[in-house]
Amino acid sequence: MTGPVIAIGECLVDLIAPGNADLTVANELQIREGGAPANVAVALARLGVSSQMRTVLGDDPFGERLRSRLSREGVDVSTIRIADGVPTTVAFAWSDARGNGRFRIHRNADALLSPDDVGRESLAGAAAIVVGSVAMCAEPSKSAILSTLRHALDLGVPVVADLNIRPGLGVPLDELRIIAAALVSSATVVKLSVDDARELWGATSIREASAALDRFDPEIAVITDGGLGAALRTSGDLVQLDVFPVEAIEPTGAGDAFTAAFVSRMLAKNWAGADMDDLRFAMAAGALATTQPGAMDGLPTRERVEDFLQLHA
Repeated sequence: MTGPVIAIGECLVDLIAPGNADLTVANELQIREGGAPANVAVALARLGVSSQMRTVLGDDPFGERLRSRLSREGVDVSTIRIADGVPTTVAFAWSDARGNGRFRIHRNADALLSPDDVGRESLAGAAAIVVGSVAMCAEPSKSAILSTLRHALDLGVPVVADLNIRPGLGVPLDELRIIAAALVSSATVVKLSVDDARELWGATSIREASAALDRFDPEIAVITDGGLGAALRTSGDLVQLDVFPVEAIEPTGAGDAFTAAFVSRMLAKNWAGADMDDLRFAMAAGALATTQPGAMDGLPTRERVEDFLQLHA
């Protein structure tokens, strides 16, 4: 495949309470561009991989801001649709009184992604397709993702599925499990965190998250656990590594940097399996993303990741 990696799903504005403030006391909100698929598209571009974004934005200043940011980052925005009279999706991020991170999406334009936005012929030749679970939590975007999965299978395009489970979307657990099953069963690579596996299946560790995947037996899965490490699962075998030591400022975007870096390695190998070096490369990208605030601002270039790995050889 010689085309771009196509990231499909939410592109939104994050409104973040600074200083780990609770929304009950915060006096200001920081505006940042985000959305997991959009972050992955930007991260791929910074790693030197051609990427394209498929989403729906509102005809408002936030929509204009997001499209402009993606374009400046080198992401192909030619297939982004603007919805007349509909606001751009926004998400609030804050910490509660106990210091736990909280997140709530108010879905607007992005939920209007339709099967027509991801037509079969428009996906032909893609190097890969990246999809996530958030877009599966409303219609018609759910139908668009299911249509994408069918087209990818028909066209032989690799699928990267990110189980980015968000409790605040109001989707019942049984439905979230069905969504996860649809994504995992269609994926060439599955990416999930222990937090995702905890929400879905009650897993509390990387090993338990891997065991929860046994029912699907994906060919390749990568599992992250914040500051506790990450693992590569291939054909049921599990290899786990500790995180790289960094001065972490903010974890936002780290998982998306990890996903993009892992995809870049798979593309370079023409999807011929995954090994510990691929995992280390992805973990280095994720670690570097935590050293700067903002989901997109901290996404590293390939040169930065390679330099970092040389320092930690």
